[in-house]
Amino acid sequence: MTKLSVNINKVALIRNSRNGNLPNLTQVAIDCEAYGAQGITVHPRPDERHIRYSDVPALKQVVTTEFNIEGNPTEQFLALVAKNRPTQCTLVPDAPGVLTSDSGWDTIQHETFLKEVIDQLHALGIRVSIFVDPVPNHVVGAKECGADRIEFYTGDYAKLFEKDRERAIAPHIEAAKAANEVGIGINAGHDLNLDNLAYYKQHIPGLLEVSIGHALVSDALYYGFQNTIQMYLRKLG
Repeated sequence: MTKLSVNINKVALIRNSRNGNLPNLTQVAIDCEAYGAQGITVHPRPDERHIRYSDVPALKQVVTTEFNIEGNPTEQFLALVAKNRPTQCTLVPDAPGVLTSDSGWDTIQHETFLKEVIDQLHALGIRVSIFVDPVPNHVVGAKECGADRIEFYTGDYAKLFEKDRERAIAPHIEAAKAANEVGIGINAGHDLNLDNLAYYKQHIPGLLEVSIGHALVSDALYYGFQNTIQMYLRKLG
């Protein structure tokens, strides 16, 4: 079964728009798990515009499913991960001022750097996933770097899905074949939603986990978190 990890960045963004602690981020994480989420994802960025670095220790204390911390592996980020030891760390090549993650690693060009980071995280007992575009060579490169999993960037898939779903999924199918051949686990995330999730799941063999935040939190404004999480779980079948 494909696990659903709920990214709670957007909840933190709402909280940060006012002074105080409403909505309460740790309570939302606890409730998401109670409603069926099989993981909680956070992506702290240097400007702390949503998840703050101080949120991570508090979440580490309450998350009982899989805790996934994703981000650009700067010294500050890696120190945060080392102190809080999540189940999984997802390495994302975000530029400092980027609005949202929009591309994956070139695992061939950055092989030496990624190997060093992955070795550090493995020494702490942390599973490592590398955020990649659906490019078979980059998938193979992630395996050669020592990563346990890759996370496919699905933003382009989501953009093209309504116009031509077969063309949208095609590169992901090929990249997933490469992943299964070399024996690296498959995660996926970015702009997956109630319309495109089931189709993605049906066509990607061995999909272990999806991380969904923006669409899920947006849907929760209408349906409530409990109903929304169950709706996403049904799409994962």
